[in-house]
Amino acid sequence: MSRLEGLTAMVTGAASGIGLGTARLFAEEGANVVLADVNEQLLKQEVDNLQSEGLSVTRSTLDVTKKEAWAHTVQCALNTYHKIDILVNNAGIHRPDKLLDTELDVWHNVMDANATSVFLGMQQTIPHMQQLGKGSIINIVSVAALTGSGAAAGNGTAYSASKGAVRALTTHAANHFAKDQIRVNAIFPGPIKTPIMGERQKTIAERNKDVVPLPPYYGEARDIAYGALYFASDESRFVTGDELVIDGGSVR
Repeated sequence: MSRLEGLTAMVTGAASGIGLGTARLFAEEGANVVLADVNEQLLKQEVDNLQSEGLSVTRSTLDVTKKEAWAHTVQCALNTYHKIDILVNNAGIHRPDKLLDTELDVWHNVMDANATSVFLGMQQTIPHMQQLGKGSIINIVSVAALTGSGAAAGNGTAYSASKGAVRALTTHAANHFAKDQIRVNAIFPGPIKTPIMGERQKTIAERNKDVVPLPPYYGEARDIAYGALYFASDESRFVTGDELVIDGGSVR
């Protein structure tokens, strides 16, 4: 039997990278998956691809910083699959600006996209999990929340702070909703290969050798997806408030 058979998952930032990798793996493991992303065109393309493979997926355009958009996506999941068992808060943005160079509007934009989005996602989803009597929430954080900058460097002040906020939100929610059989866990990715690397892949690998002990010195989306799969499945039924670092050993 597949590990997520009969479950329904919502994944944000699902049009590419970690979000797409996680959505694909969940669907391959038997879940019904709602892929949500602000990039409507790319989202449609990827969902069409997954559906052509016979996977049970649908899509919802989502600006994770907007409460009304979250309400729409949650309703989409309920209308299509009638419940929400799993939420993966993955969507976010990155800015390299250091503290003295960070403009206030940049600070607000990053905090909204990376932290407020997680708050809204949990706020809109948890009541339905309470009605269901169970649930699993997986927040994708970053090693930047542990180190202040992250192994791959280039992580700015607002980015690191926003991920630290998500770490705290995860712990708070895990403590508060354990009584409802809702588990809330966090994954802390290190340097991850993404489509935007392109020809810079070898250069990035060389740079990461100084801080990442494990070859090839960066991970792939599926490495994070397998961690999320563990938290989503019943294999982690006695795990909440946990912090899983997947970074090739860079935080040590």
